[in-house]
Amino acid sequence: MTDRVRRKASQWGAFFVCVGLFCALPAWARDCPTDRVDERAVVAQVIDGDTLRLRDGRLVRLIGINTPEIGRDGRPSEPFAEQARDAVQRMLGRNAVVGLRLGAEPRDRHGRLLAHVYHADGRSLEAALLTRGLAAQIVVPPNLYGLDCYRAAEQVARDHGRGVWRALYRPQAVESLPRSTRGFRLISGRITSVGDSKYSVWLNFPRKPGERKREGVALRIPRKDLANFPRGFLRELRGRQVVARGWLFRHKKQLVMVVRHPAALEVRPAGMRVAAADRHSLNP
Repeated sequence: MTDRVRRKASQWGAFFVCVGLFCALPAWARDCPTDRVDERAVVAQVIDGDTLRLRDGRLVRLIGINTPEIGRDGRPSEPFAEQARDAVQRMLGRNAVVGLRLGAEPRDRHGRLLAHVYHADGRSLEAALLTRGLAAQIVVPPNLYGLDCYRAAEQVARDHGRGVWRALYRPQAVESLPRSTRGFRLISGRITSVGDSKYSVWLNFPRKPGERKREGVALRIPRKDLANFPRGFLRELRGRQVVARGWLFRHKKQLVMVVRHPAALEVRPAGMRVAAADRHSLNP
């Protein structure tokens, strides 16, 4: 074997070793590690996929993700809700000690602690749920840490059609939304107009036949959150196809979703069908 052949063989050998080591890594670098841990705490109970109870009684709401709702008061659980809870229980085990990275806004309106949660070895619990297709990435300003990594982890599950991306969280066209739709959803449609009110900017989808002004489906951007959006971005959405994620609720005769950050919107190239949206996103 000549020296040149030996060098080539050595280079290819090193390449395949690197590939093997990369493939052996956990799913996201890959695991969305943290830059700090603010405190460590013992988990006493897993309430659901995105809520924990600590031994000292505090409730922790995981930042950056939303998992399907477990049914209560006689209502059925959403698909994969119990799987998400059970997955967290398996990953943490009993009396797990976790690291908490507190949010810039440390508590929500329910008084729950808002934190990113990490295993003892530094792996992100949020990233693990996202890559398994048991959660969707969300962003609630000012808690923006980890956004890009969580979005990439979610895309792994979307590309493979895992869990909630088989049906529950696949974008649903606004024209097909029942009036009874509530809760966290991804919805898709063309923005027909952009309007203003005293406290909000409104992105309006096409109305169904027979629906009047201030009926149908709309996105509401509170004026206090406009600083999160690039200048002119919202006005330029008129006529564009978008996928929005968030919580739908009924406001008078209209289905409304509040959007507080551009990461909650995926702007589609012209002519792209909703069915192809999961594999091709163009985020602002």
